[in-house]
Amino acid sequence: MAEPETNPKPFLVRSARQDDLPVLLAFEQGIITAERPYDHTLKPDPISYYDIAELIASDDAEVAVIELDGQVVASGFAMRKVSKAYVQDEHHAYLGFMYVRPDYRGRSLNQHLLAHLSGWAKANDLHEIRLTVYSDNAPAIRAYEKARFTSHIVEMRLNLDE
Repeated sequence: MAEPETNPKPFLVRSARQDDLPVLLAFEQGIITAERPYDHTLKPDPISYYDIAELIASDDAEVAVIELDGQVVASGFAMRKVSKAYVQDEHHAYLGFMYVRPDYRGRSLNQHLLAHLSGWAKANDLHEIRLTVYSDNAPAIRAYEKARFTSHIVEMRLNLDE
């Protein structure tokens, strides 16, 4: 019987490249599939949330991936966004596209992505990170709370056709 692996395999957190796009587009569809039960207002497939190629090319965004065993297994981005006029900081970092392949979950990879993206935000003189998450998405909320995010504003909606 083989002994359990004592040293986890090393992984690399790096900036995404344009040649990562096919994998990242598949990750985006994974996010949409996971979020569809929380939002009946989404259009039928195919839809896209992000222009990932543009984000990779932008100086105002950092798309990060985690590579393990030569494969991209996780992703996320931070982008510079203009804050509301009444908010103290003129800009903040907006976090999105957080995805870990199901077979790699439970390894704290999101924490490593968050550290990388937080570093990018700090290096770009951004003092706050904001994100949106569906209120019923308890696993995502727990993960962000574990990373010290707190609930700030609740967005509400009323469908007048229902």
